[in-house]
Amino acid sequence: MARVATTDAAVEPTAWWSALPLLALLCLFAFAATAFDAVLAARAAGRSTRSAALEPLRTVTGLLVQQRRRTLAADGLLWRGAGLVLLVAAVLASGVTPLGRWAVADLDVGVVWFNAMEIVAWAAVWLAGWGPNSAFSLVGGYRFVAQGLAYELPHMFALTTVAIGAGSLRVADIAGAQRGLWFVVWMPVAFLGYLVSVLAMSFSRPFDQATGSDLAGGAGAELSGVDRLVFLAGRQVLLVSGAAMAVPLFLGGGAGPLLPDWSWSLVKTAAVLALLVLAGRRMPTVRVERFMEVAWMVLIPATLLQALFVSIVVS
Repeated sequence: MARVATTDAAVEPTAWWSALPLLALLCLFAFAATAFDAVLAARAAGRSTRSAALEPLRTVTGLLVQQRRRTLAADGLLWRGAGLVLLVAAVLASGVTPLGRWAVADLDVGVVWFNAMEIVAWAAVWLAGWGPNSAFSLVGGYRFVAQGLAYELPHMFALTTVAIGAGSLRVADIAGAQRGLWFVVWMPVAFLGYLVSVLAMSFSRPFDQATGSDLAGGAGAELSGVDRLVFLAGRQVLLVSGAAMAVPLFLGGGAGPLLPDWSWSLVKTAAVLALLVLAGRRMPTVRVERFMEVAWMVLIPATLLQALFVSIVVS
């Protein structure tokens, strides 16, 4: 049952419809991130930024009226359902993310739940590549599997590090443990590894080769109409979900002066999301094999050393 999360042990049950505000916020932030990315792209190309801000609306309208594409011998259930699975997994991942003192689900193993939903999203992207029985989409799906092998371990080590620092897997406890000092201050390597993994797991720039133009769209090459709209929405909501979780994990949750705690959670989420979108626009696409090299040679050892340092400090 959904519960209200606080920074202490007290929780209160809420109704199932408490998830509706969460869904609305995720959609709002996803739209804002898409619009901001379009504005950055227009500015780089020397085009009008005013019309670029409306590009997400034009994309949504166009996909709603676009006819579905069909391929020979496709697995329709996997192909059509992959985008929905991706979107649902991204929303469920945010269920344990507290907005100040409120969360849809205050689970004792919230960090584990968050990571599990991301793995479901990982499978969904591969299914989108496998389902249509198309060479380009299949290669894109396998690219994302390889990318997952690169980002998942640093991501897990970053989550483990904050759990060790707080002595709990409950997200509200982790946010409450930062009353004196935010974890980003003495866990900067884990924070950086986490942000990189968020970009990679949402296959956003610069880790977008799985859906790259060299494969005519890769894992999403054969998706069209509503199917493509749901897939793209899932991608953006997954990015928002990762940005929002960075707030209670590393940035003190709703802690801050003057404003209510939920306001600070929203402000911090917007700042992290803007940073991720801006970083993606400033860097070229990274090839999967190069990312795997960097992950296994740099990110994994660095996040492991960060976890060891935190373990020594808190012991």
